Amino acid sequence: MSDPMKGFILRAIGIGALSVGLLAACSNAKSEETDIAPKESDVTNETPETSDIDFQTIRGEPLPFSTFQGQAVLVVNTASRCGYTPQYAGLQELHDTFKDRGFTVLGVPSNDFGGQEPGTEAQIVEFCEINFGVEFPLTSKVSAVGAAQHAFWRHATAALGPKAEPKWNFHKVLVDPNGQFVQAYPSAIRPADAELIADIERVLPN
Repeated sequence: MSDPMKGFILRAIGIGALSVGLLAACSNAKSEETDIAPKESDVTNETPETSDIDFQTIRGEPLPFSTFQGQAVLVVNTASRCGYTPQYAGLQELHDTFKDRGFTVLGVPSNDFGGQEPGTEAQIVEFCEINFGVEFPLTSKVSAVGAAQHAFWRHATAALGPKAEPKWNFHKVLVDPNGQFVQAYPSAIRPADAELIADIERVLPN
């Protein structure tokens, strides 16, 4: 084989290998960004209970998670100064759309990401009501990550795997009417997302 032909073949092989590598990398990146379906390796054999999870309302009253028994609940860690904060409007619309069919959104303010929820509970309520007309329940401010992480997020992560642990504000976890963790959704998944809505409709009691 002549040297020019040999060089051409080697270059072609190299370009082909590079193309395959780039395609694989893009495929993996897309999968990591959009694949939110539970994987068998993520899920534990024991299903954590939600019945022993307690919150407080944003006004300081007891709010055991058992309050929502028989309802589907979308739990969202929220913040008032985040790029995702406009999702409040979509969450309220989602709540309004399905509340008569046994569904509620539960907003759980957290200051863990970028210090984007620095206000008091009273300031959070005022902000949400004035700017977005929020009527779905809000809890007192809690930790979504770290040593003081609230039990809800610990239980969700134990049930669904690492994808259930919040990575930023407006991370979402869906719980069915029996208190079972169904699915987790990263912050970029909007309330109007078709897959999220389909999951909600699938677990609605009515």
